[in-house]
Amino acid sequence: MRKWEAYQNPKGVIVIVHGAMEHHGRYGWLVENWRLNGFHVIMGDLPGQGLTTRSSRGHVDSFDEYIREVHNWVREAETYALPIFLLGHSMGGLTVIRLLQNIKVKIEGVLLSSPCLGLVEYPPVPINALTVGLNWILPELKVNSHLEIDLVTRNDDVKVRALNDSLNVTKVSVRWYRELLKAMKAAFTKLSNFPDVPLLVLQGGDDKIVNKHDVIDWFNQVKISEKIYKEWENCYHEIFNEPERERIFDYAISFVEIQLRQIGYNIYTE
Repeated sequence: MRKWEAYQNPKGVIVIVHGAMEHHGRYGWLVENWRLNGFHVIMGDLPGQGLTTRSSRGHVDSFDEYIREVHNWVREAETYALPIFLLGHSMGGLTVIRLLQNIKVKIEGVLLSSPCLGLVEYPPVPINALTVGLNWILPELKVNSHLEIDLVTRNDDVKVRALNDSLNVTKVSVRWYRELLKAMKAAFTKLSNFPDVPLLVLQGGDDKIVNKHDVIDWFNQVKISEKIYKEWENCYHEIFNEPERERIFDYAISFVEIQLRQIGYNIYTE
């Protein structure tokens, strides 16, 4: 877990949860922008990813490992005694959803960036069926993720950095894949457990990894008082790495500051 503090006059805390096969180091631009705008940031690497050593790279025994880890980050955020917001990207967004469906936490809002609620492409049916059996006899068997950088962003600078990033995971275990599928299903079956907190979903209009129609379906079904779905035309999966990311960040921080004003927090003088 890592913490970056706001440069001045902190307004709140943003807990960021990264996506599958990546790590916190890819979020430097986003972290810096939150700090410049008066927010502490808490983030880390999920189990089996980045610099973590608690489980083998690309593997978890249970999706609950992600939930427990992020819950620890939220508890650390509570020590600041400031309003807390959760921001989850892709599988990190799914982790945030599953956390909130399972554990009661005091937060002021949720931001989901292309949340992993369904995939554009699944393995062929015979291979998918094979993973069911392998999950019991060879759960740590690793296979190529086929998550190519050209599929996630149009930003050439980000592509170059990603291709030279040794911390990115390229292979995932059979158990990891089955746990991902189970978590996506639970996000829908446990919809009624999602708390009534303000929600902003930011979705790439040309997402080649996450099926945006599944995201829309989940968004339409969740019954809460305040929710916004914003789709960014032409954007790929990693919207905070896309050429439009300045505008996307402005939209995200506007949502957060609206929530702060609604709870009576003076964002200009605190």
